[in-house]
Amino acid sequence: MRVRLFIAVAAIPLVIWAMLPLVSGAAAPTQARLNQLDAKIDRARSQIGRKKGTERALSVDISAYSAKIDRLQGRISVLEGRQAKVQADLDAKQAELDRLRGDLRAERARLTRLRARLKVARRLLSQRLVEMYKASEPDVITVVLDSHGFEDLLERTEFLKRISAQDRQVVDLVQSAKADAAATEKRLATLETRQQRVTEAVYARREEIRQVKDGLVGTRVGLDHTKAGKQAALQTVRTARVKLEEDVKAMEKQQAKISSELGAPLPSGVTVHGSGRFVWPVRGPITAPFCEKRAWEACHPGMDIAVPTGTPIHAADSGVVKIAGWVGGYGNYVCIQHTASLSSCYGHQSAIKVRVGQAVRQGQVIGLSGSTGFSTGPHLHFEARVNGSVVNPLNYL
Repeated sequence: MRVRLFIAVAAIPLVIWAMLPLVSGAAAPTQARLNQLDAKIDRARSQIGRKKGTERALSVDISAYSAKIDRLQGRISVLEGRQAKVQADLDAKQAELDRLRGDLRAERARLTRLRARLKVARRLLSQRLVEMYKASEPDVITVVLDSHGFEDLLERTEFLKRISAQDRQVVDLVQSAKADAAATEKRLATLETRQQRVTEAVYARREEIRQVKDGLVGTRVGLDHTKAGKQAALQTVRTARVKLEEDVKAMEKQQAKISSELGAPLPSGVTVHGSGRFVWPVRGPITAPFCEKRAWEACHPGMDIAVPTGTPIHAADSGVVKIAGWVGGYGNYVCIQHTASLSSCYGHQSAIKVRVGQAVRQGQVIGLSGSTGFSTGPHLHFEARVNGSVVNPLNYL
């Protein structure tokens, strides 16, 4: 019996030793899958952060283009008002031109009549002179022969005194028709000049406004196209980001399932010591390292640790709470003073569990993780500060 018992006891370690490869062999692929999922989640979250940065930049650009388009539309509206006034002025000038053209037509018709009348008067006077010559009236003939042309003859007083009343009427008719024709020609020339000047001024003004308006409309169309392109790009980036977030949620479910299979705790705030004086405030993948360069900031002042909303946050070290409340983009923010120069800070909390002036011990729960303030999703923003300036937290973990 003793021999059998001894053999059984001696065999137990051998059996356990024989089973170890089986257990480790079963766990190894599961751990590898978990590591792969962690890496994929980290990459996806990094892509989500970049895409959100791109979305913000595109949104700013779209807002800027919208403002430019609004300003241009305002200038176009002003020009359209001016154009309407010019059009009204042009309509008035057009009516004036129509009146001028009517006056010109009337003056031309009158001039034609006057010229015909003058032609008849000249013919009658010529006939009368021939008759006087044939009647041998020496005094009149002498006056006629001494004159220097027909125009001079009509101005000679001697001639006018010697002719009869009927003849004087003919002369008066010729002189009147001549003067009237000259005045009408002058008036006609003035009207034609005025017509041309008014037409050119009105059309030049309207053309100037049209060119400026066309230029502004062309610029607005170009801005509309650019804005539409950026809106399309924003929609594409947003759709891709939403798809990535859905993928991350699916991978996190797989991660939880695999962690459960491994019997390992979920990233839910387990305190684990690193190489420095701090303990990790939460357990999860680092999605943004210290001083990461982003589209909206040159150096991210801390590191982001991805954990679900509501994860307990533990004090990295013992100290006194100096800040506990809402601080701008940090959202709900807590800072703990550990030494005269060293502090640690925790941002984006969904709930704060401490108050200013409270003494806390290392590992004590000080709040719950969340996504308050300027945040791309649930995570803990963890900072280390020396004399108020941020430093790399990994130097103290």
